[in-house]
Amino acid sequence: MLAVDVVLGVLGAGALWLATGVRVVQQFEKGVVFRFGRVRSGIRGPGLTLLLPVADRLRKVNVQIITMPVPAQEGITRDNVTVRVDAVVYFRVEDPVLATVNVQNYTFAMSQVAQTSLRSIIGKSELDDLLTNREPLNQGLELMIDSPAVGWGIHIDRVEIKDVALPESMKRSMSRQAEAERERRARIITADGEFQASRKLSEAATIMSDTPAALQLRLLQTVVEVAAEKNSTLVLPFPVELLRFLDGMTPKPDSNGGAPAAAARAGAAAVAPSAPEPPSVEPVPSVPELEAEADAELEAGGLLFPESEEHPEA
Repeated sequence: MLAVDVVLGVLGAGALWLATGVRVVQQFEKGVVFRFGRVRSGIRGPGLTLLLPVADRLRKVNVQIITMPVPAQEGITRDNVTVRVDAVVYFRVEDPVLATVNVQNYTFAMSQVAQTSLRSIIGKSELDDLLTNREPLNQGLELMIDSPAVGWGIHIDRVEIKDVALPESMKRSMSRQAEAERERRARIITADGEFQASRKLSEAATIMSDTPAALQLRLLQTVVEVAAEKNSTLVLPFPVELLRFLDGMTPKPDSNGGAPAAAARAGAAAVAPSAPEPPSVEPVPSVPELEAEADAELEAGGLLFPESEEHPEA
């Protein structure tokens, strides 16, 4: 009976000893075993793992991707502009042994390296690159952080600049610059539109000059558009071409103050349409004839006296 109790006691002590050496490693973790302070080469995977009680110590390392925000860093860019820039770093532990042995706290170490690298990037870049061309800066920042992280067993997945804070004076300057740029574009677009419209108007004027009726139709269309607005006053422009047409149709009087030559020719043509006479050409009076006609008119009015005959000397 005593022997059975001893055996049961030994088995119970062995079971308790084994139970104290059993550990559970999660799927997202890797186990690093230290035996009497010396790291073991084998990495314990997820699941149950057996340790030697008192001799072994298990250190669990998370191998998930860690998202670490980088605090905003203030610096001066290459073109002498003071800015505040913050970023975010995505990394994970690739070698649990190096991350446990070579660095005391790899998360804090990564934070400090990211801050110093971000300040270096700010000093080497210009403001326009920080605002619009961030992809090369992200790649450069990733290389700067990844250089010391390789020796710590850490892999950098991605580094991105989140925000760039500018001073208020710089924001106002950039606003004025953007407003001036928009005004410049608006003026160019307006000038281009006027240029295209002038070309079209020139082509339309050429077509209307060949067809005068088109100008009349355009005038009537304009009148219809103005009348549709129910205005109390309607201004109707009088075309200059119509004045020229009426002036060309008006008969011109002849030089003797009689009936117009055109009417006389029209009457002669109506009397004898079969044998039209050629237009008569009146002779132009000479200067002596004009002077004789003037003297006759003055004598008839009593304004000119005849010259007295000279008496011969006795």
